Amino acid sequence: MACLSPSIGADARALSYARIATRRPGSSGETDGREIVTNWVRHIATLTAAATAFLAAPIANADPVADFYSGKTITLLIGFGPGGGYDTYARVLARHFSKHIPGNPGIVPQNMPGSGGVKVANYMYNAAPKNGTYLQMIATSAALEPLFGNKVAKYDPTKFSWIGNMDKDTASCGVWQSAGIRKFSDMLTKEVVFGATGPSASTGQHALVLRNMLGAKVKLITGYKGTKEINLAMERGEVGATCGMFLSSVKSDFDADVKSGKLKIIIQFGRTNEPYFGDAANIYDLLKTDEEKATADIIFQQSEITRPVGGTPGVPAERTAALRKAFVETMSDPGLMADATKIRIDIRPMTGEQLSAAFASFYKAPPEVLKKAIAATSR
Repeated sequence: MACLSPSIGADARALSYARIATRRPGSSGETDGREIVTNWVRHIATLTAAATAFLAAPIANADPVADFYSGKTITLLIGFGPGGGYDTYARVLARHFSKHIPGNPGIVPQNMPGSGGVKVANYMYNAAPKNGTYLQMIATSAALEPLFGNKVAKYDPTKFSWIGNMDKDTASCGVWQSAGIRKFSDMLTKEVVFGATGPSASTGQHALVLRNMLGAKVKLITGYKGTKEINLAMERGEVGATCGMFLSSVKSDFDADVKSGKLKIIIQFGRTNEPYFGDAANIYDLLKTDEEKATADIIFQQSEITRPVGGTPGVPAERTAALRKAFVETMSDPGLMADATKIRIDIRPMTGEQLSAAFASFYKAPPEVLKKAIAATSR
């Protein structure tokens, strides 16, 4: 206020002079006095308007997204149990995401296993607050369960507020050394018990494809909370094999088992062979017709969306945009990249806009191809 004092003093003197001048009747001075008063009033009005604009500026320039998230917590729900690939990626994201979001909210990862993410997706769609304080990371196969006719999946994946995808990947199936399987063709004559989180997850769907499209002798046991738990079940001899073995997960969590020969990858599902999977058969080499390969695309091109992150429907547009921008920044954050290198996971991201378009594209599949994909993944 000290810097305004000279101006205030000058204005006060001007008012005093104006009053004196207006007391001189019948002379030109009376007119001059009125002009002085008029000019002074205009001057005060100008100062008042400037002060009002100055005081209002912080309000006009405030960030509503930062105001909303400041002091709040975002819950990141993970559709699998601790220790697997989804859990690993989600927790790496949680460590670095906050500093790129306006208002810097806390990020709390929380495991909610159930059918590869169907439980999480149902909660996000039907119960979670629709304000941007809840995010999810689930399997793409679970996100697309409504498309495949699962009545338990009470959501529309195209209406989620998709934020981004952390990686695109190649899926595979592996067998434990005690299963007595050395190559995929052995499964055409010998039954193998596969462990899965649920029939909606890639651990279940991909094993069913081996049976329904290729004629493999597969028995499926569901109910495990994640690939880590399935791996322990293989070690105990409860099951002999599992699918949903994404390259990123195998390299980060099961590399030692692969290199020791305890776990052998026997079939892979990419359009091109992944060198890390060695001599594993490729499903596209085993399928005989273009129609079969188109059916496989509906199922296995979901691997292009391996670690999707999304919000509920109805998140305000400005918050969705801010979260998408923060996600892109986080994917190149030096701290996140250092963590990824340390634990040997790949970061090959997709923007929120690209992710939304990718989910929408699955709904454009020809009905006859989709019908065959549903049959291929049915129990």
